[in-house]
This record gives sequence, C-alpha cells and structure tokens, in this order.
Amino acid sequence: MKFYLCMHFRLWVVLALLGVMSNGAWASSHREAPLIANDPLADNTDLYAFRSPDNPNMITIIASYIPAQLPFGGPNYYSFGENIRYEIHIDNDASKPGDEIVYRFTFKRENQDPSTFFNIRLGLQNIKTTYTLERSVDGGNLFIPIVLNGIVPPYNIGARSIESGVGLGTTYEELFRNAITNASTGETVFCGPTDDPFYVDLGGAFDLGDLPRQNGPSRDGLAKYNVHSIAIQVPISTLLKTGAPAQPRDILDADYVIGIWASASRRATKTLQTDGSTPDENGSWIQVSRLGMPLTNEVVIPIGFKDYWNGITPYEEITDTVLDPFFYNPELALYMDDDLFGPAVPAFAPLRVQTKSLGAFDFSNGADGLFSLKGSSAVAGTALDDAVFGTLLLPGAGQPRSVDLWPAFHTGVPNVIPYQLATGKNGNPLAAGKPFVNNFLPNGGDMLRLNMAVPVTPRNSPDFSALGLVQAAVLGLTDARFNANTNLQFIPNMDGFPNGRRLEDDVTRIELQAVSGVVLAAIGLWYDDFDPATSTSPVTQDLIDVLTYSTGVDKNDAPFTATFPYLAMPWRGTDVNQSGN
Repeated sequence: MKFYLCMHFRLWVVLALLGVMSNGAWASSHREAPLIANDPLADNTDLYAFRSPDNPNMITIIASYIPAQLPFGGPNYYSFGENIRYEIHIDNDASKPGDEIVYRFTFKRENQDPSTFFNIRLGLQNIKTTYTLERSVDGGNLFIPIVLNGIVPPYNIGARSIESGVGLGTTYEELFRNAITNASTGETVFCGPTDDPFYVDLGGAFDLGDLPRQNGPSRDGLAKYNVHSIAIQVPISTLLKTGAPAQPRDILDADYVIGIWASASRRATKTLQTDGSTPDENGSWIQVSRLGMPLTNEVVIPIGFKDYWNGITPYEEITDTVLDPFFYNPELALYMDDDLFGPAVPAFAPLRVQTKSLGAFDFSNGADGLFSLKGSSAVAGTALDDAVFGTLLLPGAGQPRSVDLWPAFHTGVPNVIPYQLATGKNGNPLAAGKPFVNNFLPNGGDMLRLNMAVPVTPRNSPDFSALGLVQAAVLGLTDARFNANTNLQFIPNMDGFPNGRRLEDDVTRIELQAVSGVVLAAIGLWYDDFDPATSTSPVTQDLIDVLTYSTGVDKNDAPFTATFPYLAMPWRGTDVNQSGN
C-alpha cells in the first residue's frame, strides 16, 4: 500500500485562504508560514548580499536554510535535503521581468557506515553530503554544472567525533576551510553548517510585541543555534547587466543595481513506501519557500496568505495586488498609533508614526499620506508624478505607506525627488536634496536589492553601524562632513540594509524604525512635534526616540570573520546545553 502526499501549489492557496494556523517565528524567515514550518529542510531562513569587505570586486550572497538547529541534535544531525532544489536568483535588468542568472544547488547524502548509530566513527561519516552547483545565465533555460562533488563539512558534533583518532582525526576549522571551493566560472563557494547569523529576541517579539522586554533583560532567541548556509562570492563583472559599463559612472549607477532572492523547490508528488525505503518523488518542481527582504512573510504578510506568498515569485507578486494592502497599511503600524493600539504595546512607545507631518500629512493606517498631492504641480517631475513612474507610488486614497514601505519591499528606491535626504531641501520635502540611495529595480516584487557601485564601509571604521541606511541618513543630515551641500558623495553605511544586507545589519530594528516613519523623516516629512513655524530644528524628541530605539538585542552572539564566507563556524554539540547557553 502506498500513501501519496501531493504538494501542488493550488492546494497551498486553498489552505492559505482557509486560514490554516500555525506557530511562526519572527526570526527573519524561520518557520514563518504554516506549510513550510513542517518542512524545515526546504525552509529559507535568511538572505544576505553585500560587497565583500576584503575584496570589493566581488559580491557575497548568503542564503541560509533549516532553522533553529540544536548543535546536539543527534543521532540524525541536520543536513541539506535531497530532492530539493536550492536556488539563488539574480535580476539585473529592469527592462524585463524575470531572472537573468540562477545558481542551483542539489545535494546528495551517503551513509558510509550503516552498521553504527553514530554519525561519525573511525574516519567514516554518516549523512556525508556532497553537492552539485549549476549556473544559468539565460534566465533558467539552460543550466551548466560549475561545481561537481562539492564538499559539505559534517556537523560539529564534539571533540571525539572530530579531533580524536576514533573520529576524523582533524580540526573542525580545517574541515570548514577545506569545504571552500572555486567554481569553474570564477565564483567561490561554501555550503555547510554555520552559526545562525540572525539575532533577535524571539521570546519578547512573540509575547505581543514585548521588544525590548519591559520586565527583565532581552535575550537573543537564536543564540547558539545553527543553520545550513549556502555562500557564494561572485565577481561584479559576472552580475552586471548586458551593456553596463565595466566601471560605474558614479556610486549610485543605476546599471549596477541587482535584485537577489532565494528559493527552495520540491517535486509535486512524494510517495511513501510501507517497507521504509526511500520515498519516490516525481512530478513538476514546486516552489515551497522563498526569501528576499527579511521579515516580509513574518510581520507584513498575515497568516492566511503566508503559504500563498511562499508559492509565488517576485515577478508574479509585482502584478498581484492582493498582497499590496498589507504594505500600504502594515499591521505593525497599528501598535505605533496612540489612537489605535499603541498603548497596548508599551515596548513600542518610542515608535510613533507621523499623523500631522508638517501640519498636513497623516501616514497612520487608513489615512491618505501624500495622496492629496496627486496630480498637483507640487509633485510634477518627481517620482510621485504619474508621468514618471505611473501610479506605483500614489495608487489611491487610504494607502499612506505606498510612498515608503511599499517601494522599499517591491521596487527599491530611486535617486529621484523626493527620495533624497532633507539636506538642502530648505523645509520642502518635494525639493531636490542630497542623494543617498538608488537601488530601484521595479520589474519584480520582494527582493533584496543591492547597488553594487556603492563603496564598502570598512568593518573597522568608527563610522560603521549596524543601522545601515538609517545611519547613513543620520550622518547625511547631521554630520558636517556630509551636510554642507547636496553633492553626491559616499556616506558611510550607504552599503547597508536595505541597500543589500550585511551580516552585521540589525534588520529587525531598522524595519521597525521604517514602519515608524523614519524614511519619511529622512526626506523631510518630520515627526508631529516639529512645527515648521516655530521649531528651529527637525531633530525633535520624537525623531530622537525613533533613532535611539533598540530591540534589546543589537548584535550576533558569535563574531563574524574577516574572510569568506564571513560566517561563524557552527556551535559544537558538546559545548551547548539544552537551554541554549
């Protein structure tokens, strides 16, 4: 007798619309949707993309999978799954929808000694994993192998399994470093277990937004947990769109913008065998998980649509208006509004959305934001002009965050008025200001967008900040090195999230600040306590409160390294106890 488990996408949509419930996890993309929570081997957890700090001619992309791995999780330790396509997608051409470059990883597992219950014994490994890496440069039509039999290091079980003579007789660092390989086409690649680089207080976040905790210290809920990471370092020249100059025209060159997203796909049908042998898997490949911007599916998409979101591509999403309302009126903003549910979430007290910015503009949920300006001479020639970008940014009344949150997640931000710093605007947010971001790529939806022309902020620089573009905006508005003119110049952390995502970037804090209107403030739509008639400075208490807000966890529990793959090695099973300490 055989049992058939069909994972067809249509079933996913039906389940989503019926409101299937499950416990999620606010940890970038750990167990974020009901169906993928039951399939951890295919679950994207995080995606990073940044110019390599020690080799700026290269872009490092890291996609992590398999959330919340206990370091001591034997005897069947975690590994990449067979019969799963793990893919990294790159879009570099805004003139057409779809990927230009795709990296596809498939894994194979072997039990070298089936006679033992140990994972490692006498130089042999069970769940020994290798991989094949294929690359497509024609949008996924033709794939060419560029790494064969790539090495995945074993799990970091303990000293007897790794260092001793009855184990592998080596060091874990050597196993980790030996797994770094060069592809035939110039990429450097690593696949294997690592420390989970994401940091957040999971317990506080899910206790109805107790972030930071109001009664006791905050705690990194992912401290001393592992994930499996795919890291690939790619020459910028490989990622450039056709026709782009070999050297950028300036540090915000639009031809250097790429969009990155990661996915996992499974066969449509899985047939279990009654004798316990390997299941048969066949049928078409179905996308079961994806990730671009962090936290999208956790805190923007509501539970009834999470599986649906996981099943579509960014190119389907950009034309699918069913999800747009969740960005125009984000749920999190309800807890930053004193007229709604703000008082019920005291941890968010410093985070308040503008309701009367410049005395005229209300960005609270259901308000009109800048829609009252639509079609007026005030927005003529700006990004808000229908003649420039159509109705993308001012689609209608009652959709206030269409001008900041929606483009941040769906198109990136252009270096066009009003998306420039308030520096030099003389109080008019719709005037030209100081450029500080251009990662506009409007042909797809949720992706991690990166302008590869932006220089690297050295990690040892006193200006380096985990607040990414938020800190770049602060420096551009307040630092005498940058606020004396409106010239285009590199401001430290312009290479930070959401212009790509560095490992160090505090994305939870940045996204909460963004929901609280910090991007609006950066371009001159100041907070309610700024009165242009009487105030002498827009650096008001409300702005200070937002900028100094902290979730209580502001760095990873393990230090990152200075060289590829930059991730910390996985935690050892014998060194971590059951409480994760």
